[in-house]
Amino acid sequence: MAKKESRIFLDSNVILSGLLSDKGPPRIILDLLSLGLPMFVGMTGEYNILEIERNLKKKMPDILPVYKKFIPELNLEIIPLPAVGMIKKFSGLIDAKDAPVLASAIAGNADFLVTGDKKDFLSLKTKNFIPRIVSPSEFVHDVLPEVFRMIEHDQ
Repeated sequence: MAKKESRIFLDSNVILSGLLSDKGPPRIILDLLSLGLPMFVGMTGEYNILEIERNLKKKMPDILPVYKKFIPELNLEIIPLPAVGMIKKFSGLIDAKDAPVLASAIAGNADFLVTGDKKDFLSLKTKNFIPRIVSPSEFVHDVLPEVFRMIEHDQ
């Protein structure tokens, strides 16, 4: 029997892009997660939330109240900050700023890590890596149809 849900970890840039635009793949992903469909579990890391809030306070403080109102509507599972040892495990493979993101996605048992910075994870040979690292466009155009086909097949 096929897996009943897809666990989708959103990088900070996907959440920010989806919040700041009313169209495009990041917004489609956020809108989809806000529906609360049982086949999708959206998640992000506490690290990502802190990064988003830090950037909004510094660059767009007027947006912060909109963000604070919108983020609960996404029904995101927030993965706690990963242990230092877990982060260090990936620090040599990818940029240090991305290691907590990857560690959080793995700690959350994510099937997909959706990031606008996929190039930052290329050293992981993303095709065989779990979670599968995809751009927002790849998620919307390639992954979603796959998920819907699996659901249709199971019924």
